[in-house]
Amino acid sequence: MTLARELFEAYTAGGHVAVAPTAREGGCDLATAYAVEAELTQMRRAGGRATVGRKVAFANKAAWPVLKIQTVAWANMYDDTVRFAEDGHASASLARMRSPRIEPEVVMKLTSVPTSGDAAAVLESVEWLALGFELVDCPFPEWKFQPADLVASFGFHAGLIVGTPRVVDRDSIPSLVDALAAFTVRLSRNGELIEEGEGKNVFNSPALCLGELASAVAAQPGAEPLRPGELITTGSLTAVPFIAAGEQWNVVASGLDVPPLTIDLRS
Repeated sequence: MTLARELFEAYTAGGHVAVAPTAREGGCDLATAYAVEAELTQMRRAGGRATVGRKVAFANKAAWPVLKIQTVAWANMYDDTVRFAEDGHASASLARMRSPRIEPEVVMKLTSVPTSGDAAAVLESVEWLALGFELVDCPFPEWKFQPADLVASFGFHAGLIVGTPRVVDRDSIPSLVDALAAFTVRLSRNGELIEEGEGKNVFNSPALCLGELASAVAAQPGAEPLRPGELITTGSLTAVPFIAAGEQWNVVASGLDVPPLTIDLRS
């Protein structure tokens, strides 16, 4: 597919794409975008990479009418884009990124595939959860895009740093359901508070967002099904600020028992 090759080459080289697929003659709908995403996945696998999970986009349901979508979007993540922090601290390179931004998220690891949208039932399928930083990067000018453009361009996924996991104890699931719907986060740059957010920003709870993703993947024709062991990001808990080399970012949760996460950015 010509479009997949173009976007793959831009991703690999850190190049820009002058015109987004949806702005071209004939446009690009979500079905086409997911077909492109599948092609990109095969290209990455052909190059020796393995998929390790999915990233979620458009987890804020309030934005769906404006975006003209009915569910969350998603794209694959890879063994060379996902890393775990050590003792809650990591560094990441912004090399080849064009206009990167940062998303503080809750990351979950699946033990099974959720079959219900109920938060408690979803958590029965989760081995652990942690805070994470997803680095996202848009190849299109001025970050102007439609949902299909994001899906067709690796979901803008550039990297994921996962913090220290908290094992999901089945006995604590009822209290965890409440915590995921009510917790807050503070996002800081170089010690200065930049953004505040809450679990309700992502489909009213990261657990509910994971349930919505499972439904969306199952309903997408030709999509590879979710599998046990996959890592899932559940959407940005705050606004998504731009980032630059030399900065240190930190996210701290209140009301949810997960360790904080700090990342140092380098060129």
